[in-house]
Amino acid sequence: MKNRVFVALIVSVVLALPAFAQQTGSTSQDQPAASQPMQSAPAAQTAPPPSTDQTSSMSSSQSVGATGKQPLQAETREGFWGRVNPFARKKYVQRQTQPIRDRVNELDELTSANTRMIKDTDSRAQQGIQLASAKANEADQHAIDAGNKAQAAQQTATQANTRLSTVEQVVGNIDQYKATTQTEIRFRPGQSVLSQNAKTALDDMATPLKSQRGYIIEVQGFSSGHGQTAIATSQKMADSVVRYLVLNHDIPVYRIYVVGMGNAPVPSANTAEEQPKTKRTSGGRVEISLLKNDLEQLASTSTAPNQPAPAK
Repeated sequence: MKNRVFVALIVSVVLALPAFAQQTGSTSQDQPAASQPMQSAPAAQTAPPPSTDQTSSMSSSQSVGATGKQPLQAETREGFWGRVNPFARKKYVQRQTQPIRDRVNELDELTSANTRMIKDTDSRAQQGIQLASAKANEADQHAIDAGNKAQAAQQTATQANTRLSTVEQVVGNIDQYKATTQTEIRFRPGQSVLSQNAKTALDDMATPLKSQRGYIIEVQGFSSGHGQTAIATSQKMADSVVRYLVLNHDIPVYRIYVVGMGNAPVPSANTAEEQPKTKRTSGGRVEISLLKNDLEQLASTSTAPNQPAPAK
């Protein structure tokens, strides 16, 4: 009977120890703030001012983390059972782990916010890069257009310079006429009427002149005889040629120069080694010479269309 009572007493003590230890641990955690001022009050009266090392340790202990809060401090009080109570209740475990869960949730929210900020920054950076690329392409296109316009302006300036040189050359040689065509019309002695062969020769010479510029026609009449009679006869033959050109081919009168040479000697074409000889005219004839300057070349140059430079 005594043995049973002793065993029951031992079992009740073993079962009461965990509850007592848990109450002791919770009481010691709930009352450290109340007991600390009482213990530190006497020390505050006699303790010297903190040193530099102590100040730095206090400031480092008060540093905040990424969430803006003080970092979690490990428990220094182990209690009756040490760091882990094998007989701890569920509420006790939840109370101990709640700060950790709160801090983890805050870190998750902070990570999500940082991720959103990074994505937003990357998106704005991509938009900025695309905008800069578009501006660069637009600037390149403007540069290409400016180069094409500069090339066209250079070509236009070259053409204007060429035309100016041509005009200067033509103006300098405006009174310099060169013989291009020479026709001779024969007349019977004492007559000034044009024959059919003479009219055909004049048509062949005058027909191309309708679309030409910068020319003059020199008409010289020659006649046999002596003195004023020969001059008058040569003038009549030259006038008949001029009259035909004006009436049948619309040659302006101001382009025709007429002179009656009479029986004046005419130079004879001989070899270069011999001296030129003169011969007198037998019968009547009229020499028609077509002379041109460079005015027609200037007209063709000024009316030519300017070809634009090809765009590249």
